Amino acid sequence: MVFSQTAWAQRDGDTTSVACPPPRVVELCVDLDASASVDPAAGPLTYRWQMGDGTTLTGPIVSHCYTARRAYTVQLDVVDNKTGEVRKAEKIIPVDFTKEIVLNFTATPDTIRAGQSVAFDAVDSQLPLCENVVILWDFRDGVVSNGRRVQHTFRRPGQYAVRMALRGNGPDSCPDSHCVSRVITVLPATTPK
Repeated sequence: MVFSQTAWAQRDGDTTSVACPPPRVVELCVDLDASASVDPAAGPLTYRWQMGDGTTLTGPIVSHCYTARRAYTVQLDVVDNKTGEVRKAEKIIPVDFTKEIVLNFTATPDTIRAGQSVAFDAVDSQLPLCENVVILWDFRDGVVSNGRRVQHTFRRPGQYAVRMALRGNGPDSCPDSHCVSRVITVLPATTPK
């Protein structure tokens, strides 16, 4: 059986029957290019991009990374350098990071000793078309849990490919569960001298 980049769990809470790929960090970045709209006959122009998060960039081509997964409205103002005329909102561009599936989690720390606790956080994971999304954890040591942020203590040394799955309910367009995994290394507990 071949699994795509995003693995699909088969039943609610099922994180054992599928191959879960490692989390993929989804960057909150955009590249914008207005160079095709440059008119040499118009004289020199300044392109001023209001990025929607308080940042202003200039130039016909810009790149910007946001710090939060939200919807933004980018406004391009064009300034005629010869006359000083500002053409406000020459272009309005919606940038929406809330509509994509995100599967990611952190484990702090990811190398521990047996008996120590690890904090797991589903960070900005989301199934945007779903209602009542549940976050399920399979620590691969016989223990399962749920919640966006959880703590877990591994009792035995080894490497554990911890799985996090998102499972959503309805409406009809809601996708099935997705999962990702991250390896946690558990070293033997230190022995007192």
